[in-house]
Amino acid sequence: MPMRYVLAALLLGSAAYPAVAQDAQSLVAKNLEARGGEAALSAIKSIKFKGRSIAPGDFELTYEETRERVGPNAAAGRVDLTIQGLDLVQAYDGHGDGWRINPFQGRKDPETMSTDEARSMADGALIEGPLLASRTDGSRVEYLGRDDFEGTSAYKLRVTQKDGDQYTYWLDPDTYLEIKVDETRKIRGAEVTNENELGDYEKVAGVYFPMSVESWSQGQDKQRQRTLIASGEANIAVPDGYFAEPGGSAAPAKATGAEPPDASNKPHSKGAAKSKPGAAKEPAATPTTTPKGE
Repeated sequence: MPMRYVLAALLLGSAAYPAVAQDAQSLVAKNLEARGGEAALSAIKSIKFKGRSIAPGDFELTYEETRERVGPNAAAGRVDLTIQGLDLVQAYDGHGDGWRINPFQGRKDPETMSTDEARSMADGALIEGPLLASRTDGSRVEYLGRDDFEGTSAYKLRVTQKDGDQYTYWLDPDTYLEIKVDETRKIRGAEVTNENELGDYEKVAGVYFPMSVESWSQGQDKQRQRTLIASGEANIAVPDGYFAEPGGSAAPAKATGAEPPDASNKPHSKGAAKSKPGAAKEPAATPTTTPKGE
């Protein structure tokens, strides 16, 4: 092989790694632009979604989700689901602690979540979602190339957070919005992956959020949870103590003078058809988790 071709090959090889890193950051930047841009996203300090969640077996629950920024890379979140007068509550207080009230297990009093569960809730509370939070929270983002997802040659990214939790995203090649996200983390020492399909994007305060999410545990795609959001409202007033465990010692996240922990340093143990923006009408979570696609 002529020396000039050997030299060219060596130069191309040495440039391969920076090119991949640049591709990842470029795709994150395009996703940010597609969502609505930095200014619009930063202007949202709190957000509330209302809709319905349909569990396997066609059990339908009313759905309400509230998120609030409490500091850099940190947010508090709460999901309320109701059926036949029974209210299931799951919340993360922005300080590293999560709690729930689950009357479906015969419990009417709040119970503290495990650190694994609180870790997942911390990610779900992020208004921008783990992908865009990766720009500032120390997560590693890798571009994995193009991957077919239901006939779409999507851009595939993997976000690895500082605690080892991973999110794999598929971005629509036309809109650069998320159409699928897999969440992988360890629960009680075992690796668990949850899959989510995202669609029906609509704007809330100038920012696109998925209004339809289908979620399921990996290997159990016949047991899907569907969440359909009918409305979203930004910068709503959140009552003091709304995210704190009732009877617990944690103060409301926004009431403290200290900066809360960022969601990427979480404590250790410690869906629906795809569509282009504005195509449909109904963002999301499940009775057991909050979707992390946005």
